[in-house]
Amino acid sequence: MEQQLLAWVSHYGAVALFALLAFGIVGLPVPNETLLTLAGALIRKGELHLASTLLAACAGNIVGVTASYGLGRFAGMTSWVHNHLATSMINLEHWFEKIGKWTLAFGYFIPGVRHLTALAAGSSGFPFRTFVPFAYGGAVVWTLLFLGLGYYLGARLPSSFDDIHNKALLVCLIGALAVAGYEVYRRHFASFG
Repeated sequence: MEQQLLAWVSHYGAVALFALLAFGIVGLPVPNETLLTLAGALIRKGELHLASTLLAACAGNIVGVTASYGLGRFAGMTSWVHNHLATSMINLEHWFEKIGKWTLAFGYFIPGVRHLTALAAGSSGFPFRTFVPFAYGGAVVWTLLFLGLGYYLGARLPSSFDDIHNKALLVCLIGALAVAGYEVYRRHFASFG
């Protein structure tokens, strides 16, 4: 599948990257980190244009997360959700009020979480005007990180898609651990100083 994705991005450029990332954020099985890393390498090789690729990648992620939020909002408004999950919805709203907005930003770095945070935010009634800066900011940082990683590695990228995917997941894990470490520090040690 990865070879096909690379062929689409190589042939159709920014348009394919936009569509694949948008659908990947909504939940289709697209290896987004790998795709962005490869796009960064293609920029370095001169096969993709920097500005259009960067714009398409950021826009694809933003459109995808907005669509996920909209789907969550629609699902949250259905009577079935309110009748069967009312307590869970209230707990979800409280969670988003406390720390959920940061999950929107840093959830991109955790595969699987990035697909659920926007859905959960929409279904819990999390305000869109609060959703935008955290979710969109996270999308831009995540996009820049993986495009930059691909650009930096350039021709030294591993030849195997599995190696690229594993390295991208390692970067996500390190990012998630850094955020978790900061949160633990902030909650437990910052109050002593």
